[in-house]
Amino acid sequence: MERQRRIRVLIVDDSAIVRRVLSDVLAGEDDIEVVGTAPDPYVARDKILSLSPDVLTLDIEMPRMDGLTFLEKVMRYRPMPVIMISSLLGPSTHAALEGLRRGAVEVIAKPGGPYSVGELRMELASKIRAAAVAKPMSPAQEVQAAPALGQTAPATTHGLVAIGASTGGTQAIEAVLARLPARFPPVVVVQHIPPVFSRAFAERLNKIGPLRVEEAVDGRALEPGVALVAPGNFHMKVERRPPGWRVRVLDGPKVCYQRPAVDVLFGSVAGEAGAQAAGVLLTGMGSDGAEGLLRMRQAGSRTFAQDEASCVVFGMPREAIRRGAAERVASLCDIPALLMEWSARPASTPAPPRPAQTA
Repeated sequence: MERQRRIRVLIVDDSAIVRRVLSDVLAGEDDIEVVGTAPDPYVARDKILSLSPDVLTLDIEMPRMDGLTFLEKVMRYRPMPVIMISSLLGPSTHAALEGLRRGAVEVIAKPGGPYSVGELRMELASKIRAAAVAKPMSPAQEVQAAPALGQTAPATTHGLVAIGASTGGTQAIEAVLARLPARFPPVVVVQHIPPVFSRAFAERLNKIGPLRVEEAVDGRALEPGVALVAPGNFHMKVERRPPGWRVRVLDGPKVCYQRPAVDVLFGSVAGEAGAQAAGVLLTGMGSDGAEGLLRMRQAGSRTFAQDEASCVVFGMPREAIRRGAAERVASLCDIPALLMEWSARPASTPAPPRPAQTA
């Protein structure tokens, strides 16, 4: 039997120690090969041409040319999957998220401080595998191209919306939230993202549309017009506290290799909100969220999955569709309008299960 081709990785970082650590972490992976390293973008440019890597890991702060500038050049002249490798310092976390907006598909923290080499070993290989099958596209372009929805408030603001995503999800979530009005039902979001980056992600989302976006804290009440993002490395659940709901932020074992896990959030929404909720599963690798979305649909929630054409990675939505969890399969640019339609329904009208459709 012919051996499967290994994923070829080029590591770009000005630190010899980091280059060595990343190379050593990947050395034991049968399906991944580090074909080269580079201390700066100029050396990296030549090695991209000579080595033809499948995936690039890219530092942000480097001599001669910074990572964001180099990323733009890569996306323009030789589009390929890029993983941003960032320190946990404030400016670097925001720069890493800017890298995602400019076309990178993943972000991961450098080892050191609270993020150990052991954690890096568990995360890096899976992110490289996800990046290798990702489309070299920027969902941010779709955000800009999509027509803005009217800001007139829907007739009701009851219920809640739960959104889950992984690879490519930062821009997909932005594409959805940017087009929702200020008077919209509460939104809860799980994005697979490292600690510290989740706060920077929430801060970025808070600037892009009428909704107020915050990183969730334990016990925070859900409010219309507010979206809460799960903190990195913590699960988030919803629990009913009349007259509405609040979030619980808690530790616990990883689910589907993730913490936060979409399945944990969706499962709690199914039990606590049922027919008063809507669930949206966006781009991402793996199966996290598929089982939770199915539970939501069985509980009477409206359920939506992003279609393959608009996904960076179709893994999570595909698995949800396969299980019959998605009532509607829709393009990313159509999902906000579907949520607006759902939010305007009469409060007493549950959503009956129906065969999956493509918008």
